[in-house]
Amino acid sequence: MPLRSSESRYFATNDGVKLHSLHWSGAIDASAANVDRVDDNTVDAPPTILLHGGGANAHWWDHLAPAIAKDGPVFALDFRGHGDSDFPSDREVGAFNVDLEEMLNWLGREDVHLIGHSLGAAVAFDHASRHPQTRSISLIDLARGSTKGSGRRARLALALRRTYLSRAEAIERFRFLPESSQPNEELRRRIAQVSVREEPDGRFGYKFDGAWFGLPSRPRPDPGEVSCPTLLIRGGESHLLSASAGRELVEALPRGQFIEIAGAGHHVLIDQPDELLRQIARFRGSTRHAK
Repeated sequence: MPLRSSESRYFATNDGVKLHSLHWSGAIDASAANVDRVDDNTVDAPPTILLHGGGANAHWWDHLAPAIAKDGPVFALDFRGHGDSDFPSDREVGAFNVDLEEMLNWLGREDVHLIGHSLGAAVAFDHASRHPQTRSISLIDLARGSTKGSGRRARLALALRRTYLSRAEAIERFRFLPESSQPNEELRRRIAQVSVREEPDGRFGYKFDGAWFGLPSRPRPDPGEVSCPTLLIRGGESHLLSASAGRELVEALPRGQFIEIAGAGHHVLIDQPDELLRQIARFRGSTRHAK
């Protein structure tokens, strides 16, 4: 089936939260109802699920997903309180993990490849520790051994989410947090344009709920429980994942690999997208027949 541009689909969780996702490669029939479960027969190859970081959204994968979709259907999820998903007033630890599980129930698949960045990497890691059917996980700059204060500063900046008088000003002020080490103005602006929404008071802010960043973290999973092939990717200039912490984590994984990508900070998918795609393709090729 020929590749297509992304399509938006919505589905509802058991607790009534409406979640948004983007889809590439024609894996879902366009006539499918927005909140219906996807028929198993519409997806042949194990799907790849893309999980964004805190304060980000599904569109952060727009420049990467078409290449990943050459190997099968790709779905990018907006966690609740992010992107075009619902912004519920009830906020609970572990809700993003529930969102992923609800998406897989909707797809009718558990044998998926997960690619997550930052917060999304933590969700993918936790999910794989509890669901051995997971095919593989690629963890992009999962926070471990961060430089003192760097993680706290990023969470504080997200929690203090600002709003602006106009959409144009919000787009102009949009920045990656922490700042990109290799800023690409065209990519920054493209992501900014799909990351702004009008607030109830008529001002314009970014598509995330800063209140989520005041919640405690979910307990870290036992690496020994992650049985699927795992690739941990560190930006060589990252302040949120140290090289020593990355290697230590991979040593504790039954089937782990660790790589560093030079010229990238925490936002590897922004700083070095081509090299990131190359490394994920290499990893996926080496584990293609993994069960």
